[in-house]
Amino acid sequence: MSTVVTAPADNVIQLRRPSGAPIAAGQLADADLDRWANRLARLLLARGAEAGERIALAVDPRIEAVVAEAAVRKIGAIPVSLTDGASTAPGAGFGITTKARRAELTDGADWLVLDDRSTLQRYLVSSDAPLVAAELRAVS
Repeated sequence: MSTVVTAPADNVIQLRRPSGAPIAAGQLADADLDRWANRLARLLLARGAEAGERIALAVDPRIEAVVAEAAVRKIGAIPVSLTDGASTAPGAGFGITTKARRAELTDGADWLVLDDRSTLQRYLVSSDAPLVAAELRAVS
């Protein structure tokens, strides 16, 4: 099911794709990406992540990686993808990963494990509405 965003917020992430091209299996519609990223951004804010911070990304599934990067950008933070073999990103106090990657990462960052049961529970009940300025200022 697809939804139409008639009046998108300023912080809606738009993906580039050919005009009128259908969304293939395994891809996200712009509105879906935006909603998923809003939920994840709220989890990061609840953990204390702030604008300007470096947030490490150690996420392999492509869709999850795109959502994680969009969520980090929504809060004004800087996404830092870990290179192969890296166990942390210098200067990153927070990170986003999956269970499969967590064991190879250091404890130097506060890792949000996307496929952890408690993360999924919080994610599913958080709002997917656009972030508002008050939410972003609340942690600054």
